[in-house]
Amino acid sequence: MNSNLSFRDPAFSSNRDTPIHRWVPWIAGFSKHFIEDVIGTYANGYEETILDPFAGVGTALIESDLAGHNAVGFEINPYAAFAAQLKLSAHRIPTESVRAVTREFQTYMATAEKNGALPESTPPAGFRTRGPFFSLQVEKKVLLMLDFISKCQAPFVDMLRLAFASTMVEYSNYSYEPSLGRRTAAGRSNVDDHEVATHVASKLDQMADDADWYRQGRKRSGRSDGKIYVESFFDAYKRIVPGSVDLIVTSPPYANNYHYVRNTRPHLYWLGFCRSPDESRQLEDQNFGTYWQRARRRESISLHPSITDPEICSTLDDIRGQNVDRGIYGGPGWANYITTYLNDCVRFVVGMDWCLRSGATALVVIGNSIVQGIPVPTDQFLAKIAHRHGLTVAGIHTPRPTRVGNSITKSNIRFGNNKSARLYESVVELRKP
Repeated sequence: MNSNLSFRDPAFSSNRDTPIHRWVPWIAGFSKHFIEDVIGTYANGYEETILDPFAGVGTALIESDLAGHNAVGFEINPYAAFAAQLKLSAHRIPTESVRAVTREFQTYMATAEKNGALPESTPPAGFRTRGPFFSLQVEKKVLLMLDFISKCQAPFVDMLRLAFASTMVEYSNYSYEPSLGRRTAAGRSNVDDHEVATHVASKLDQMADDADWYRQGRKRSGRSDGKIYVESFFDAYKRIVPGSVDLIVTSPPYANNYHYVRNTRPHLYWLGFCRSPDESRQLEDQNFGTYWQRARRRESISLHPSITDPEICSTLDDIRGQNVDRGIYGGPGWANYITTYLNDCVRFVVGMDWCLRSGATALVVIGNSIVQGIPVPTDQFLAKIAHRHGLTVAGIHTPRPTRVGNSITKSNIRFGNNKSARLYESVVELRKP
């Protein structure tokens, strides 16, 4: 089922040059322009409750709050949730004081470097990478910066922490290609030295400017800030009063081998949100569909009893039958992962049904996958699961008929041998009867 309703491209990349959204570079997520289209079409008046169950760094929440609505989100990644909540409170930031602290920070760093000061802060003990994340010169500057941050008060400490986190990869020996990996593995040179203080100060100035912009643009400014729960929607959706949500707009992680929790490991460790591999593994296990490498290592996983659709079942059988000689690294392992993902679709739909008022809409941005050479139309499968659980499928829109991504795993599609398969991105429109 396809609809001609028009949405602008959901891809996050257009947010990189827009106020507030540009505070944090993000790969997984959608554009402010898409959310503007959604709010303009589906939200009426002011102060409706708009929910994003997989809020990321808060694009949907920010745009909902700017438009005068009550924004609520859930996010398991504490770094992303930290960024989203700080952005939602930007209208209360004393920007002139931030600019003063920024100048104080630059003076502190210049003096410390000139005098050869030794930092008191230390790198996070549990953080491990295949190669040095920072060069020795850069790491010393980063640790001096952390010394300064440790002496700051709220809200300046949070502004500095986010400015550091949002820029750290740029002066590290790692880069996004699109997943986080060593620069040298991508044919790029390591960063031997960098003007860390200048880079972070520039980000702080940008954040102060954007906070002024946000304060001026926020409709019905007397409202309370949006709220984000640092919890799994699956486990905590009952925090929402049943039938109280007017609109859901969200984009859950796609069924592919990209994992945004792992892509933020440096941020999680250097900001103190994770201190050991066990803590980061807990976040991975909470991810939609869990982390693919762990799902494929389990014993054969069964579909949720409510999933009986023949197309879904036959697709899983097709995947399971590919490359069986490779065991968990072939079709059997990948079938486990897709099964886990579809079972989480059931949990997602049950939560949405709890939250939505009668007649309300949910818009789910989701990309398809190609696994072991088998097309997996996750948008259609989600729609089937939603229908099975009592939601009405109002349409499946395709604002991005072609996209590039890491959804093609161990597949001859990657090498161009199957021209009929393609990656795309859809918006599944659901309605609570």
